[in-house]
Amino acid sequence: MARKRQKAAEKIDPATAAFDAAVYRLQVHPMFAPIARRVALVREDGNRCPPNGWAVVRSNGSIHAHPRRRATPEEWEHVLAHCLLHLGFGHLREHDKPILWNVACDLVVAGFLADLKIGRRPEGVETPAVLPGTSEEAIFQILCERGVPPELSGCGTAGPASPDMDVNAGKASSWYSWYGDETWEQLLARGLRDAVTAAVDVAGGLISSISQRSPTSTSLERARSWFLSHYPLLGALAGAFTLIEDAAVCERMDIRVAAVDAEACEIYVNPRAQLSQTELRFVMAHELLHVSLRHQARRQGREPYLWNVACDYVINGWLQEMSVGTAPQIGLLHDPDLAGLSAEAIYDRIVTDLRKYRKLMTLRGVGLGDMLEGRKAAWWETGDGRTLDDFYRDALSQGLHYHQEQGRGFLPAGLVEEINALAQPPIPWDVELAQWFDHRFPPREKRRTYARPSRRQSATPDIPRPRVQLLDDETIRTFAVLLDTSGSMDRKTLGKALGAIASYSLARDVEMVRLVYCDAQPYDQGYVRPEEIAAGLTVKGRGGTILQPAIDLLDRARDFPDTGPVLIITDGWCDPLRVRRDHAVLMPPGARLPFVPRGPVFWVR
Repeated sequence: MARKRQKAAEKIDPATAAFDAAVYRLQVHPMFAPIARRVALVREDGNRCPPNGWAVVRSNGSIHAHPRRRATPEEWEHVLAHCLLHLGFGHLREHDKPILWNVACDLVVAGFLADLKIGRRPEGVETPAVLPGTSEEAIFQILCERGVPPELSGCGTAGPASPDMDVNAGKASSWYSWYGDETWEQLLARGLRDAVTAAVDVAGGLISSISQRSPTSTSLERARSWFLSHYPLLGALAGAFTLIEDAAVCERMDIRVAAVDAEACEIYVNPRAQLSQTELRFVMAHELLHVSLRHQARRQGREPYLWNVACDYVINGWLQEMSVGTAPQIGLLHDPDLAGLSAEAIYDRIVTDLRKYRKLMTLRGVGLGDMLEGRKAAWWETGDGRTLDDFYRDALSQGLHYHQEQGRGFLPAGLVEEINALAQPPIPWDVELAQWFDHRFPPREKRRTYARPSRRQSATPDIPRPRVQLLDDETIRTFAVLLDTSGSMDRKTLGKALGAIASYSLARDVEMVRLVYCDAQPYDQGYVRPEEIAAGLTVKGRGGTILQPAIDLLDRARDFPDTGPVLIITDGWCDPLRVRRDHAVLMPPGARLPFVPRGPVFWVR
């Protein structure tokens, strides 16, 4: 029996469950949430609610509800909303005729709720068909002159002939305040603004219902709303990201202030950083620019943290020029001497002083980049990655168009150039390699001569036909290929690179190519024809990787010109190289070099 009584006591009765459900509905409703989360609810025996009433609201910020009345959640929602509006409208003040003033306020609130359609009006709480005036003061004056008609006397929530406002309870206790020193009127004004914003979000399809998003949105949510309504350059991107403000998650991921995951479309902000509203705008714009400017895809084998630092220098400089928010007080990577440089140029500078730049702090922390890695390496090269990449580029390009069309503010020339460049499709690696060949091996000039007849002369002996000859030029039409044949090299990468080299050599009239294999030691193959490269080669080596001896071999070779360029095909798992001559590097995507190359790098995809 004792166990049954304990279970019965633990079970919530239906009346309490309905009351709690109504309270929850008001706490998530955009308009009522600021007041509902501040007010104190008293639902116990002996409170100020009359026995035949529903609820009474007091000037100390408390609502005394009937402790035993059984009702539906919709009825309680209507009654509690009535009491909350008394607070929000500023009705609880001393008056020379309190009963008539209470009736006038009840009429205004009842008419407002009838238009708003909150909950369901319970039996015994009337709604006026037509208000006798336009405001509380006007209705009060009419009631003073004419008295209270019987049909207008039951619009309150305290029962017949009982006022539902108690103005003698004193001021609201600060213990109940979650919103500082804001008055009830200010809280209702905030609720109205949140309700309008939520209604617009429902109409725009961002949320499915007016109560889906908490009306008392966090500072980060309000920062995103600012981008959606005031900053079209990043507005579309801001709406596409999920905001995560969980301190425990941020601590587990070593995020001191903020970070972004481009693959998951998530922005992490640590609430313990205690950023102001303007600082949150700066941080959100910083993370969005990382994604929209394709910084992860542009890393191209560079050291991840140092590349993150280089990108931070560029972004932070632009944001300060644009006056987007306020830079966080915790510290910022910004150097006026680097203004106007690209991220790639800044990276080439900072890698020369690793001791200094490895101690710098990004928004994630010291030694940690705020661009989080995806679930798999080079995820942007997969099908989903390309789709996201296209979305980010399109959103930023359209945002730039709207931003400039509406004259929303200053944008640095460097940022505009990068956005316009991203709008163009990327040049394939083999086209870039072809341009490299064109620059070093321009097409040979041709001339027509009658000194030797054309091969078609015999077909038409009566018509003289000139022969086309290639003029000799001073261009040294040869180059070297240094091929990394270590065990880590991918055969597909070797095949694609060698195939492209052979075809471009034939197209540019390169007759011979100097070929050097290298793993733990160099294997000089001498000069080979491009046709032999295209037909296939027997690769020697497949051991370790030390490429510098092969470079030195070419420097010492008397039969290889000093101005001859070198193509280095490697996966990056090699020793740092010192290459004095013109050179370029072909690498698989996602690989990185242990040194800064002076020549271009082509990523063989």
